[in-house]
Amino acid sequence: MNQVDTAYRIVSVNVGKPITVEYMGKPLTTGIHKRPIEGEVFVGRTQMEGDGQGDLKNHGGPDKAVCVYPVEHYAYWKRELGIPMECPAFGENLTVSGLLEEEVCIGDTFEIGGTVMQVAQPRFPCFKIASKHGVTDFPARVLDTGYSGFYLRVLQEGVLDRQSSIVKRESSPGGVTVAAVLRQLALGRKRADREEIARMLQVEALATTVKEQFSNWLA
Repeated sequence: MNQVDTAYRIVSVNVGKPITVEYMGKPLTTGIHKRPIEGEVFVGRTQMEGDGQGDLKNHGGPDKAVCVYPVEHYAYWKRELGIPMECPAFGENLTVSGLLEEEVCIGDTFEIGGTVMQVAQPRFPCFKIASKHGVTDFPARVLDTGYSGFYLRVLQEGVLDRQSSIVKRESSPGGVTVAAVLRQLALGRKRADREEIARMLQVEALATTVKEQFSNWLA
């Protein structure tokens, strides 16, 4: 049965093609500089219409089709960093309310507008978030807080807009939260909990690249 929760809400829908900026004296091509849009947008299997990534090796693809970031974290970052941060400060496609990393599980499935999407993996912060805001240790801060956001895979293509409802269609039986996976990734191969990783590998919906990384750590 679909679970309608009015606490789930889209705050902003954001897309943007890659641009080249200067970072540490070198050119950097990145898709993190997205902008909010109004009206409907088509969501395909690998990305939203009008969106793009600068590094196709580490970004984009079926398991990273749509990036989500909780609006609840914005107040914290504004206070901690002392800089203005407007959506989408984290390069997310969907700024949302009510979907927090400590509560959302890998494999949870949501109907958003005319789409059906499934949580695939946490967003692991990279230096591009630092380049956007001029805060060198931003990725480390994100890992410390766990305020990372996460990625959705698209099970059913369709359109959505800022007014689209978010309906939870299925809860993952694995019960592995986005935050739990991020914590293991942040610990790294030598410090990660092997039993916890083995449990996570049983979650069918976990992104392929994360499964491969965890499997290599256990080998």
